[in-house]
Amino acid sequence: MAEKVFVLGVDGLDPRYSKKMLGEGKMPNLQKFIDRGAAREDLVLLGGHPTVTPPMWTTLATGCYANVHGITAFFRQGSDLDKIVVNFDSRNCKAEPLWNILAEAGIKTAVFHWPGNAWPPTSPNENLLVLDGSTPGSIGMGAATLAGEFMAVADVKIEQVTFAPSATADLDKACVVKPDPSGGGMSQMTEGLKMTNEAAMFILSDREGMGAACIDDRFSLSLSPVKETSGWAGAPAGAKEFTLLLSAGFLRRPCLILKNEAGVYDRVALYRSKKDAEPFAILEEGKIKSQIYDQAVAGDGVHKAANYNMKLLKIAPDGSHVEMYISNAVDMHADYIFSPGNLFYELAENVGYFTPGSVVGNHDPKIVTDCMLDCWEVAADWQAKAIHYLIEKKGVEAIFSHFHNVDMQEHRFIRFMVDSAGYEQGPVEMYRKFLDDVYEQTDRYLGRFLHLLDEGWTVIITSDHAQVCPAHKPPLIGDMQVNVRVMEELGYTFLKRDADGQEIREIDWARTKAVAVRECNIYINLKGRDPHGIVDPADKYELEEQIMTDLYGYRDKVTGKRVIALALRNKDAVLLGYGGPDCGDICYWIAEGYNIDHADGLSTAYGECETSLSPIFVAAGPGIKAGYTTDRYIRQIDVTPTIAALMNVRMPDQCEGAPVYQIFAEEF
Repeated sequence: MAEKVFVLGVDGLDPRYSKKMLGEGKMPNLQKFIDRGAAREDLVLLGGHPTVTPPMWTTLATGCYANVHGITAFFRQGSDLDKIVVNFDSRNCKAEPLWNILAEAGIKTAVFHWPGNAWPPTSPNENLLVLDGSTPGSIGMGAATLAGEFMAVADVKIEQVTFAPSATADLDKACVVKPDPSGGGMSQMTEGLKMTNEAAMFILSDREGMGAACIDDRFSLSLSPVKETSGWAGAPAGAKEFTLLLSAGFLRRPCLILKNEAGVYDRVALYRSKKDAEPFAILEEGKIKSQIYDQAVAGDGVHKAANYNMKLLKIAPDGSHVEMYISNAVDMHADYIFSPGNLFYELAENVGYFTPGSVVGNHDPKIVTDCMLDCWEVAADWQAKAIHYLIEKKGVEAIFSHFHNVDMQEHRFIRFMVDSAGYEQGPVEMYRKFLDDVYEQTDRYLGRFLHLLDEGWTVIITSDHAQVCPAHKPPLIGDMQVNVRVMEELGYTFLKRDADGQEIREIDWARTKAVAVRECNIYINLKGRDPHGIVDPADKYELEEQIMTDLYGYRDKVTGKRVIALALRNKDAVLLGYGGPDCGDICYWIAEGYNIDHADGLSTAYGECETSLSPIFVAAGPGIKAGYTTDRYIRQIDVTPTIAALMNVRMPDQCEGAPVYQIFAEEF
């Protein structure tokens, strides 16, 4: 029924919030896809569990739930109950992805940054192209990020050049930040998301460390005095100079503040050396500039060619003050996350090097809108151009694409969209405007592909999950890490203490009967199974019963209401596509209103401000009814078999879903 299929995936795209935006006329391109295609009235795709990136993108690719494909959380279990290992590795997936089947059927197929089970590729077929997928965020955000994003401030009042890691959350106060006596170092160099496959301990005992929902608002600063020019080979008359520090201070770049014909300072020119005749970049106020090529110092101390985005945020007309944004530095030789590797250089030559994403937002619109949103706009532009290149020049006829702008940006501010959660914040209207901006940006991205409907493509718009604005602060359980406080209050988990009685972030296994780890999992510390087990297997059933009873009885200290929506034994969790050998002895979900953005709740949960946890589903193009609304509950496991049916290929071996035949234009 279809000859070409394009899965247009957007991480975190919420059908409920999309409906709000559609009602306000703010997503016209999504509306056009809906008008020309088929969906439920509420646009909902009934999601699997847990509601987090790697398991759900894997479900979308394989047609089976997490308890079958084995990618059961953001992390997988390590060598001990307090060890977790990053879970973006196709070798951990036990199910066959649809893209392998399409490639083997002779269909040129591209997998574009699909996080969970795409990297490394699991088929050697020459029809299969794979672009990253080793981390969430922007393409290359983990494996190819050489140095983190930061702000640069130059001012006549600043006394010396310095790099201040995690210095401030207020750019207006940047000039008064005192130099860090350590001068930075290798530990600050990779502030971006670096994912490895080494087991690590993440003990969560307070809200300050609660996953992506509580990312530190502070950002690092490159600080420099503004001076009269000195030692330049050919500085223009009247120019002023300052120094930009890259890679946490390991690279110094001299810069000139330039004035226009009217004598007003309005540009900054960046040089690698004062001896250079030409700058490697010129920045104009208010305009983000991408494809800036320089170097970065990687964590191993090696200098590597790097691609940046930069933006001149503010410049004083007299040249006395400059504020700049510098993005993550991404490797310009990242062929190691492309298959085949030469595809990386082919895209770089014809489209440009892939661009960095951003998570630098905070309470300041100058940062959220002028830096983070702009950075993702650049990423959207590059990704749209790269996908079109694959279609037009590489003959691709099936595309599985993922774009992470919604999820990454929402994590920075979605919890501040209401007053009831009790966070220190600015006006809620400001944060709601931030989210509207992200959805309008997403609509522009979707619109880049609308013409494909007239060119024989069937397009499926979908997501892995959405995010909720919580009504209350979350309990200290349900995070991606090793959760302590609620389980400690209930008497099941204990931390060690030093000689002075001060708490140490280390599990006291001699007293710990159970531990909550990896979103929705509680493990019994079982003798004969776990390295430090103290619970007799004969007591396991009754202990599980007691833990579930206590979880249901646990109340929020402010509202007095329950915070646990559901707690099930492992064998019962299979009813929700969870449980099995890769999950805990107890699987549980946080109650509506107490969620940590996403990952911890039932996929049907709602949040404040018309947010929800459900993924979205819209299909349009050949093989799909036009202007059609279905009453069917479309499940996440149904996406893969629907594509297989449209393209007339076999179902993946482990597929559990069924084609959404009600939306097909032909009888099936």
